[in-house]
Amino acid sequence: MHRRDEGDVATPYKIHLDTYDGPLDLLLDLIRKQEMDIHDIPIAKITGQYLEYLHKLEKLDIDVSADFIYMAATLILIKSKMLLPPDPLAGPDEPIDPRAELVHRLVEHEQFKSAAQLLYQKQQLEAHVWSKPDRSLYEGEDVQGELVVSLVDLVRVFQQVLERRKEVVKIELHHDTFTVEQMMQLLRGQLLAAEEGIELAAFFVSCPSRSAMICALLAVLELVRLQAIVLAQTEIFGAIRVRKHKMFDMVFAGGATPALEDAPRSIGEQ
Repeated sequence: MHRRDEGDVATPYKIHLDTYDGPLDLLLDLIRKQEMDIHDIPIAKITGQYLEYLHKLEKLDIDVSADFIYMAATLILIKSKMLLPPDPLAGPDEPIDPRAELVHRLVEHEQFKSAAQLLYQKQQLEAHVWSKPDRSLYEGEDVQGELVVSLVDLVRVFQQVLERRKEVVKIELHHDTFTVEQMMQLLRGQLLAAEEGIELAAFFVSCPSRSAMICALLAVLELVRLQAIVLAQTEIFGAIRVRKHKMFDMVFAGGATPALEDAPRSIGEQ
């Protein structure tokens, strides 16, 4: 070991290591930094870089969570499968590309991150700007004794439902694509069937997947913006109800469809 002389200048040794919320965050960062095609991941290269990151954590004596280790095993398994010839006994429902499930998870995770960033920006803006709602917007609406819901309340309900969904462990075999327009029409149908309106949480819970939930949230935000629906609650932190608003019929009428075209057609379209 080298012994430093008194005249030596002490130079602090700093190691900068990016931190990630989970293995999918790490993989997305590796893919985006190298401008890889997320639908055609060079699995051997990305696996090597992923394992290299874990080795760095071990050298720094940083505990690696089970999620990161599980993903490492998954990557190695995918890499091994890609080195083998296609299985002739594989069923018709089994994906031909061993990367298919991983790609789906990465795309879905990236969409969640984009939606979360959008909500965070809106929430930050609302936290710094306060204004009394324009009561003229609610003329003719039965909102006496009710509170107009803020974006913070809306996000709170969405997060609560999302957390409950995370607790349910299930494997989705069919990866259906949902659009914001589809969720607008779904909400329209529910409101036409319920004159008193519906609970916002129930609308989110009815979504078959997390991807559908994001589309549902964006649909609600868009319809509020278009004044097609109103969100209200009878007490602070109470259940939020969704009801038809004064522009409801006009927005969904045939002549108003151009207004809906401004909305993202799917959760990946930001």
